[in-house]
Amino acid sequence: MKLLLKGATVVDPSQDLEEQADLLIEDGVVAGIGRGIRADYARELDLSGKYLVPGFVDMHVHLRELGFEGKETIATGTAAAVAGGITSLACMPNTAPPVDNPLVVGYIQQKAREAGLARVYPVGALTRNRQGEFMADYSALYAAGVRAFSDDGDPVDNSYLLYQIFKYLLAFEDTLIISHCEDRRLAANGLVHEGYWSNLLGLPGIPPAAETVAVAREILLAQATGKRLHLAHISTAGAVEWIRWAKEKGLPVTAEVTPHHLLLTDAAVKGYNTAAKVNPPLRSEEDRQALLQGLREGIIDVIATDHAPHKIDEKDLDYFEAPFGVIGLETAVPMLLTELVHRGELSLRELVQAYSCRSARILGVPGGTLKPGAPADIAVLDLEAEGVIEPRRFYSKARNTPFAGRKVRGLPVLTLLGGEIKMEEGAVKVGKQE
Repeated sequence: MKLLLKGATVVDPSQDLEEQADLLIEDGVVAGIGRGIRADYARELDLSGKYLVPGFVDMHVHLRELGFEGKETIATGTAAAVAGGITSLACMPNTAPPVDNPLVVGYIQQKAREAGLARVYPVGALTRNRQGEFMADYSALYAAGVRAFSDDGDPVDNSYLLYQIFKYLLAFEDTLIISHCEDRRLAANGLVHEGYWSNLLGLPGIPPAAETVAVAREILLAQATGKRLHLAHISTAGAVEWIRWAKEKGLPVTAEVTPHHLLLTDAAVKGYNTAAKVNPPLRSEEDRQALLQGLREGIIDVIATDHAPHKIDEKDLDYFEAPFGVIGLETAVPMLLTELVHRGELSLRELVQAYSCRSARILGVPGGTLKPGAPADIAVLDLEAEGVIEPRRFYSKARNTPFAGRKVRGLPVLTLLGGEIKMEEGAVKVGKQE
């Protein structure tokens, strides 16, 4: 089947490309980009006035299946993904049972194939049962297709064990350690960022040092071993400075930031708003600005949602009892376009670089490019389309977003996976995954 996408502005940092062009898809891959392309027997779509970019690649998502299907499933999570212009995602291993054996990996892969909406890459557990005591069976997980390992949701407290893990995984050259950076003794039982709002609301605070100390430890272990390290959901100015140091030293360290940490501060928790309860917590304006500057400079490599769905009744509990986490698959692109791109804080090219090109490269997966021969995983954006964040319309099972009711300008209007249309004008279409 041939599909010809005509007249959009193509933005692909992997090719240093930003110009109006046509894009031809044939047999699920990009067959050509240029002006005035003609193709016999091709279906044509006029995308004049739109922007065509490599499909977004989210390297930090919680799909909850197995074990927590009441919060989210692979089917609903991937539907939410393509609704948001996301064609590939890495799902974290804090399921029940956790992703520490090939059977669970195979289950996730099969469910993703059945859903047929987005490419799903399971992240394996760093430790057995995610308990931080013994190494997981990396050989078996690797043979099942796992290339990234994390105990996300929990740090590995034992520094000696983590050091041994770094060294052991050197034998698997194309693997990545994704680290949840938190010193749990410093974080104690904190619920929000330690500062003005924690004091005003009488809520126990989590000091920035709880993250910064852990970031420093992980970076020093990467330096000691040479193992590739990716730092998840960075939230503090201090962490940015440690990552800057690591990059100046040429260490194999990358990092991500979430949309909610880029766009919100701890002021969002006023009124004991559990929709803004997240770990790491929303930080100060100084931290937010440091994160944004770090992203612009490439110190922070990637945007990732840390999509963490919860049931409505769980988030309706009081602030002490409600779980940490916000969702982001359907809000990330509209909110980032509205609050950063349209305000000149970040260019569309920089957004695509951070939320597609670099993510795919760090994970070592297809996508993040529209080069001829690449899978035709594509997001089409209408930068002038206006809307409102309405959780009741989400494809996700969850509603726990701090952006509910926000007006947005800029929406994904078309998502293709392997050349097949998976979302058009907000409507998700179920189909066979390439």
